[in-house]
Amino acid sequence: MKLLICRTIIIYLCVLFAMRLMGKRQLGELQPEELVSTILISNLASISIESEEVPITSSLIPLFLIAALELLGSVLSFRSQKFFNFLSGRPKTVILDGQIDQNALRMLRLTTADLMEALRGKNIFDPREVSYAVIETNGTLSVALRPEKEPARLADLQVKAEHTNATIPFVLDGQVLEDNLRWCGKDRAWLERMAQANTLLPEEILLLIGNETEDYFLLKKESRHPGGSPMR
Repeated sequence: MKLLICRTIIIYLCVLFAMRLMGKRQLGELQPEELVSTILISNLASISIESEEVPITSSLIPLFLIAALELLGSVLSFRSQKFFNFLSGRPKTVILDGQIDQNALRMLRLTTADLMEALRGKNIFDPREVSYAVIETNGTLSVALRPEKEPARLADLQVKAEHTNATIPFVLDGQVLEDNLRWCGKDRAWLERMAQANTLLPEEILLLIGNETEDYFLLKKESRHPGGSPMR
């Protein structure tokens, strides 16, 4: 059991390190080669954890080799558009001037139902409102509406916009976000004053959001008895 726990921890840390090496895109929409790398890494990790007779290095070496290949592919993709197209393919236009390109859908093996579902996900229910729509290399749909269907902007209405302050979190689950405080021109002393004004300690705050002004929203943690009911 101890060996299994140790192997699991080692594999977890190595997989985490490998995923960090491959960059933030691994955590978002995946390119085809990134999806392959992720699947292979997860399989290698599961084999090493489940099979104690398999040496841990038998999984770690190919794991880091896959990460290295992914890094190499990323570097080559930055340097060569042809190599990027070879690995990830090209974006494909599926709607142009409100007309659905059926040949493009067949090449992408997408049905009209798939396309309409993707459009509805962007609050578009009529393809005739679309100037052009493109299926990106990661499978997402990018859409540009016809000019007359675009929502009106303040600049179009010649209305002067007032400066608005972004509202960001200062405390999450009792953890103080020092960088966010500094970004809004505040410090730990300001936070402690806000907490004292609400008869709280910073670690007793569940959520505190605010901006550059003195306006803020604070939510305290609920104290509970061992039985689980709120204290009164």
